[in-house]
Amino acid sequence: MYGAPVDLSFKQISSLADAWTEEPSTVLRPLKRNSQMKYLSCSLRLNNNNITHIHDLHKTVNHFLAEPSQLAWLDLSFNKISHIDQVLCELHELRVLYLHGNNIFILSEVDRLGVLPHLHTVTLHGNVIETNKAYRNRVISALPQLKTMDFSAVTRQERVMAKIWQSSNNRRSCKETLQ
Repeated sequence: MYGAPVDLSFKQISSLADAWTEEPSTVLRPLKRNSQMKYLSCSLRLNNNNITHIHDLHKTVNHFLAEPSQLAWLDLSFNKISHIDQVLCELHELRVLYLHGNNIFILSEVDRLGVLPHLHTVTLHGNVIETNKAYRNRVISALPQLKTMDFSAVTRQERVMAKIWQSSNNRRSCKETLQ
């Protein structure tokens, strides 16, 4: 039913509004359009650009996709994004999210993605948050439905360790609150 990804990678885009004037690349498979000239795709590639903010993501998805609510795969890797914006949490059908190679530096922002019921694949390596020793445990505990993180499978043992890590942190937080 859905065709190739709408590919806006390597376009020197610095704001999502800039993307609206770009023509997607067509390399392997031709893009199909509906009668309103919107693309019949559930995938959007905005990787390898200079994007710093994704506030206009909703408008961008609506601009390009025939069925924007069906966006399932989003590649924002290798940009200059520093925050996991709330706008990502509105993409309820999102299954795959690539954010690797950006400037995300607040690990707790990953928690926002927990509201995405179908998200099973995420990449966050190559961001400042990766240097936090609790990085993988924190992401897996925040997103328990993950099957793949940073291009490697999430194992049963990692899920157990993430739960232990989470309960340990919850107890520590409770003790600090009581003191």
